[in-house]
Amino acid sequence: MTSTGSDTVIGNARIVLADRVIERGWIAFANGRIAECGEGSAPAGSVDATGDMIMPGLIELHTDHLEAHYVPRPKVFWDPIAAVVSYDAQLATSGITTVLDSLRVWREDGAEDVDGRAGVLAEAISAARDADLLRSDHFLHLRCEIPMPSVVEEARELIGRPDVRLMSLMDHTPGQRQFRDEGKLRDYYRGKGAGMTDAELDVLFERRFAYQKAYAATNMREIVALAHQYNIPLASHDDTTDENVTDAIKDRISVAEFPTTMEAARGLHEAGIGILMGAPNVVRGGSHSGNIAAIDLACEGLLDILSSDYIPSSLLMAALQLPQRVPAIDLASAVRTVTKTPAEAVGLDDRGEIAAGKRADLIRVHVARDIPVVRSVWREGHRVA
Repeated sequence: MTSTGSDTVIGNARIVLADRVIERGWIAFANGRIAECGEGSAPAGSVDATGDMIMPGLIELHTDHLEAHYVPRPKVFWDPIAAVVSYDAQLATSGITTVLDSLRVWREDGAEDVDGRAGVLAEAISAARDADLLRSDHFLHLRCEIPMPSVVEEARELIGRPDVRLMSLMDHTPGQRQFRDEGKLRDYYRGKGAGMTDAELDVLFERRFAYQKAYAATNMREIVALAHQYNIPLASHDDTTDENVTDAIKDRISVAEFPTTMEAARGLHEAGIGILMGAPNVVRGGSHSGNIAAIDLACEGLLDILSSDYIPSSLLMAALQLPQRVPAIDLASAVRTVTKTPAEAVGLDDRGEIAAGKRADLIRVHVARDIPVVRSVWREGHRVA
């Protein structure tokens, strides 16, 4: 969703650059690009930001929040384009100007909700984009559940799309990675939607054990080869052990999503693999699954990227809280975890920082009672929120 606008100058702002913060300065953008910025008083005719922060629009690599708009209640399916538009508006007002919509690329017998509907949602995103209904810039992140029998076939159907920017390799088989504690996984499913009984979970878990044994090794090889064939960056998911790290290195992983242990995070970091953690983990002070806290990784210099995961507003909140929680991280460094670094991880080098020639994807942020409020959003220089 765009509006025609002339050249814009914003003054009296706290401007967050990639390497430092201008405490009082101004920024000018024209023709969709940042022209220049400076310290002190702005040129005549500027918009007064009243001391608010101006920072790059946030870059989101992993959010499955679209699912909550498409299936707002168990067995209730909303119009997919309407769901995309509603979700997009929430992203924009949370400061997210570029998003990789994370779609589940698998089907599972007996599963409902959004499993097996990645194609439907991908088409809905395209339709909304073509109709100029979207405020944020949307790409796709294909979440591949490796043990599922149809995952390779479904990935092949989507990977040729020009908007695919990332693929992740996931394995949620009970007893490993995120859910090494099988009881945590049972608690997750009991509380999800209408809930599941222990007898139903026994059947589900046995089926997943069988899938993992029968399909995981072959599917992993084929999905990794497919990603490399199309030059799509790969993400690992929930790395836990040294063996997981070794596999990530072998598969040429670019980003490690949500490592669950300090041991794995250190190994990934030493291998030059970017570490992504959940912003809700930062805001809540820990993992909802009982795994390593993002702040603990940040204190060890092992946090590169934040993701809002399941709540869009957490991305900005977490970035602004990082300097308060980790003294070694200043504001510019914290903002890089939600702007420049994720953009570079998926080859979007035209955005993610305030610098001449970069896209004018910008947000104006006011903080009150320690809560950040996004007052204005520009995408390619056009005001969209």
